[in-house]
Amino acid sequence: MKTSDFDYTLPQEFIAQTPIEPRDHSRLLVLNKRDGSIEHRLFFNIIDYLRSGDVMVFNDSRVIPARLKGKRVGSGGRVEILLLRRLKPNVWEALVKPARRLIVGEKVEINTTDMAGTPIIAQIVKTGNEGIRTIRFTDEARLLAAGEMPLPPYIHTPLENPDRYQTVYARILGSAAAPTAGLHFTPDLLDRIEGEGIRCLFTTLHVGLDTFRPVTVEDPREHTIYREYGIITPEVAAELSLAKKEGRRIICVGTTSVRLIEQAAINSKTNEIYPFRDWVSLFILPGHRFCMVDAMVTNFHLPRSTLLMLVTAFAGKELIDKAYREAIKRVYRFYSFGDAMLII
Repeated sequence: MKTSDFDYTLPQEFIAQTPIEPRDHSRLLVLNKRDGSIEHRLFFNIIDYLRSGDVMVFNDSRVIPARLKGKRVGSGGRVEILLLRRLKPNVWEALVKPARRLIVGEKVEINTTDMAGTPIIAQIVKTGNEGIRTIRFTDEARLLAAGEMPLPPYIHTPLENPDRYQTVYARILGSAAAPTAGLHFTPDLLDRIEGEGIRCLFTTLHVGLDTFRPVTVEDPREHTIYREYGIITPEVAAELSLAKKEGRRIICVGTTSVRLIEQAAINSKTNEIYPFRDWVSLFILPGHRFCMVDAMVTNFHLPRSTLLMLVTAFAGKELIDKAYREAIKRVYRFYSFGDAMLII
């Protein structure tokens, strides 16, 4: 297995720059793992592939306005900081640009639009690999008000409504990027799904650095995946365990939900899930034995990414390659604001 096995060529014009309106009118490619068939629908047609008793698992993490801009104290050089996770009060792990000059002790004055008078100062307290820094801020209470929505680097069109990069059910602040498979759901569609006897459960996984990082080593098993913090409540854990025991399908919305419940299942060493509140470091590659997930809703992912490796592990390389070729042939929209795929 090589990282180049997960490569493909995508014309730039296929990268969606703006979201479809309404949300549930994006396209939906339905990939059947059993017979290899492919159907082309609209997203709101997903209800045709669900049945009473199914359990859908969503990620309710909310994107924080994590992109901060500022200038180095002294030189005045421009700096960009992407908050990744809060370590303790006033201290965050972050991705910085340019990283080379931002060594321990360096200070950055954060751009703000408020009238508080006193600037927010960010001081580097620890350095890490690939531009990661631990930063102490002087005024965390004003920090998120100074931030911007951290759109992925391949999106160049300004977003008119920042809430369009949030799922309609997002509620727990903590992500550096949206769990994008959930962007297609509307309140009305969720109501219709629940009206058909499908149970909608909400877990939390705060999306971190790996959404922005390609795999650069040729052997993907040598890639270190970034840890993300996840939560499964006792009530959700009990419902998932019961569904698995009764043979009802568990359908994950997004790769984040997949990683979270698979991590929890591996930790339990059974086909049950126990309440979970911990770091998720599971890297799912082909050969992984899925313990809990029966079907998956996902977007179309970047080449050489851990997300593409995960869906390949779930459906098999031949079928994923086939689905991606078909999506490109039929001019699907790719990546965060793009169209969706249901793997059943």
